[in-house]
Amino acid sequence: MGIILTVCQVTWAADAPTNWAHYGGDPTNAQYSPIKTIHRGNVHQLVKVWEYHSEGNNPRRKAQIQCNPLIIDGVLYGSSPRLKIFALDAGSGQEKWTFDPFAEQNPVGVNRGLVHWRSEEEARILFTAGPWLHALDAETGKPIPSFGQQGRVNLKEGLERDASGLFVLSNTPGVIFDDLLILGTRVSEGPGPSAPGHIRAYDVRTGKIRWIFHTIPQPGEEGYQSWPEGAWQRMGGANTWSGMSLDLERGWVFCPTGSPAFDFWGGNRHGANLFGNSVLVLDARTGKRIWHFQIVHHDLWDRDLPAAPNLIELTLGGKRVDAVAQITKSGHIFTFDRETGAALFPIVEKVFPPSDLEGEQAWPTQPLPSTTPPFARQLFGVRDISNLSPETSLAVSKKLQTVRSGGQFVPPSTAGTVIFPGFDGGGEWGGAAWDPEKEWLYINANEMPWILTMVKASTAEDKDQPISGETLYARLCAVCHGSDLRGDSQKTYPSLINIEQKMNAQQIIDQMSLGRGLMPSFGFLTETEKRLLADYLMSGGTKGTLSSKEEMPHAPENAQGREPYSHTGYNRFLDPEGYPAIRPPWGTLNAIDLKGGRIVWQVALGEFEDLKARGLSPTGTENYGGPVVTAGGLVWIGATKDETLKAFDKSTGALLWKGQLPAGGYATPAVYSVDGRAHVVIACGGGKMGTRSGDAYVAFALPEAPGSLEESAN
Repeated sequence: MGIILTVCQVTWAADAPTNWAHYGGDPTNAQYSPIKTIHRGNVHQLVKVWEYHSEGNNPRRKAQIQCNPLIIDGVLYGSSPRLKIFALDAGSGQEKWTFDPFAEQNPVGVNRGLVHWRSEEEARILFTAGPWLHALDAETGKPIPSFGQQGRVNLKEGLERDASGLFVLSNTPGVIFDDLLILGTRVSEGPGPSAPGHIRAYDVRTGKIRWIFHTIPQPGEEGYQSWPEGAWQRMGGANTWSGMSLDLERGWVFCPTGSPAFDFWGGNRHGANLFGNSVLVLDARTGKRIWHFQIVHHDLWDRDLPAAPNLIELTLGGKRVDAVAQITKSGHIFTFDRETGAALFPIVEKVFPPSDLEGEQAWPTQPLPSTTPPFARQLFGVRDISNLSPETSLAVSKKLQTVRSGGQFVPPSTAGTVIFPGFDGGGEWGGAAWDPEKEWLYINANEMPWILTMVKASTAEDKDQPISGETLYARLCAVCHGSDLRGDSQKTYPSLINIEQKMNAQQIIDQMSLGRGLMPSFGFLTETEKRLLADYLMSGGTKGTLSSKEEMPHAPENAQGREPYSHTGYNRFLDPEGYPAIRPPWGTLNAIDLKGGRIVWQVALGEFEDLKARGLSPTGTENYGGPVVTAGGLVWIGATKDETLKAFDKSTGALLWKGQLPAGGYATPAVYSVDGRAHVVIACGGGKMGTRSGDAYVAFALPEAPGSLEESAN
C-alpha cells in the first residue's frame, strides 16, 4: 500500500489506470478510462464473463441500483437494491464480504456509489445509507468502531438546527481530500419543512465534522442579502445532492447545488437565493468560498444542477486552459475558467415573464450560454406534437392548448405549465464523460415534457383553522401519489387506493415516521397529524376528521411548511398510448465540441420493441445513468428502457455493440482491467419508469485476455 506524498495532495496506488477508484472514474469526474484493449475493431467480440446477484436473485419490488461501483486492485465494491455493501473479486465476480446497514429495518433512499480511502496502515470504504454515514474496513467489511458511533455518523446531527424529524440523507458519494470526506446531502424539496443544505467535511478517521459551509448564508456571510431576513433559520434546500469534483492540485472542491425548498413556490424566499443552483467552489481544507456562479436565480422549476461538473483542459487560442464544464437539466453547458470562475464563452441574462401566483416574485432574468448549443430541445410547441398516429396527435394537441408552454423559465401556474426538458433533464445525475484526446463532452439527454400544475393548499384566512387528513395529503403526498391517490403513470410512486388491504393505520404511521425506499420520512409531523393522514388513507381518500385547535400546533404565518400552494404531482406529458407527447427522439446521446461550439453528432438512445415492430425506430427512450468514454474509441452507456449496455464509436456515434442485461442498467458503467484483461461492468437494478427490478451486476470482456494494454484503438 505504498503512497507518494507531494506538498498539496496524496496520490494513492489505487489511482492506477487499470482501476476505477472514484465515483465518476477519477476526482475530476471525467468518466473516462485510458484502457485501450477493448476498441472499435474488437468490441463486437465482447461476451458476458460474470453476473453477480447482490440480493440472491430476489430483489424487492420496484428496487433500483444506481451505483457506479469502485474497482481497486482487483476488488469491486458496490451496493445492492437494499443498500447492502459488498466486495467482489473483480475478475470472477466471486463474493468476498457483505455488510447490511438495514439488517433490521427497511432501507431508505438509493446509493449511487462509495468512497475508498487508504493510509499506510489501513483502507476504508465510506458510504451513506439512509441518514447514516458508515465507515468499513475495506478488507473485511467490518465497521470501524472508532469512527463516529461504532462505525457510523448521523447526518441529521451537526446541521446547526434541529433536523431530527426532517428528511436528510446522501444518495451520491462525497470526495476525499487528504483525511477529509467532503459530503453533501439530499433534503426534502416539497411543501413542508426542509433541512438546510450545508456542505460538511468529516474527519475520515473519527467521523467528526471539521468544517461547514452554509449554502443558505448566515448573518455576516456573503449572499445573506439575497434572502429575506432570518431565512437561514427556517428555509431549507440549496443542497449538493448530485456529487462533487475535486481539483487535487489546487485543493479545491467543486459543488453543484440544487434549488431552495419549496421547489415551485418561493413567495417566502424573495431574492436570488444564493447559493442555490450554483457552481460553488470551496477550499477543500477549510470550506472557504473561492468563487461561485449562480446558474438559476430564485429557482421555481426544480432546476437543480444535476451532476458533478467535469474538470477539463481546453485548448483555446493555442493555449491549454484549466476549465470546468457544468451540465444542466435544461440541456445547457456552462463552461468557466477553473481558476477565476470567468465564463469561457459568453453567457447572457435573458428576460423571462413574471409569476401570477400569490406572493411570488420570479427573478426577471436568467443566465443562458450564447455559444455552446443546448443538447436538448428547448420548446414544446404545436409543431413538436407526437405523430405516432392521428389520434394521439389530436389528443396531445387538445391538452397542449389548455396549459402554458413557452420554453424555459415560464413560471409555474394553476393553469399548468409545461416543463421541457422535463424534471429529469436534459442532463441528469449520470453526468457527462470527457474525452481528453478529442476534447469532446459526451452526454445523454431526456426529451420528455412534464406538466406542473399548482394548486391552492391554504389561504391567509384558514392558516389558523384546524387541519384535516385531506389537507395534509394535498400538501405532502399528492405531489408524488397524485391528488386522486392513483400514483404516477410510470409506477415510480404506487397507487394508495385500497391501501387498507395491505397495511393497518399503525404501519402507515410507522412508515411516515421512518420513510422507506424513495419515500422520505415525515417525522416532523405530530402524532395527531400522522393519525389524521393515516385515517384519510385508510378511508380511501374521504375527508376524515378535523383536528381541534387545542391539539394541533400551528406554524407561524409565512414560516416554511405553510406555503399557500402545493402541486398535483410530477406528471409526465404522455399521449393516450403512454408514450411522450412530443415527437421522437425521446432520449439522445450527444458528442459536443465545446471549443468549437457545436454538437458533433447526436443519436437516438434506446428503442421500444412494439414501436420497432410498427416501423417506428429508433425513437430513444427516457434514460438514467451516464456514459463512459475510453481511449479505445468507445462510448459506453446503459440507461435505457430496452435493458441493454451499448458501445458507440466516439467519433461518429455509430452503434458498434450491445449486450442484453437482466434488468435496466440505470447506472453509470465502470471500466477496469484485471491481470491485463479489460472489463466493463454495470449495475442492473431496473425498477425505474415501470420496468422490472433486478439485483445484478454484469461484467463483459473479450473472450481471451489480450496480451498488452498498448494495442491500437484505430
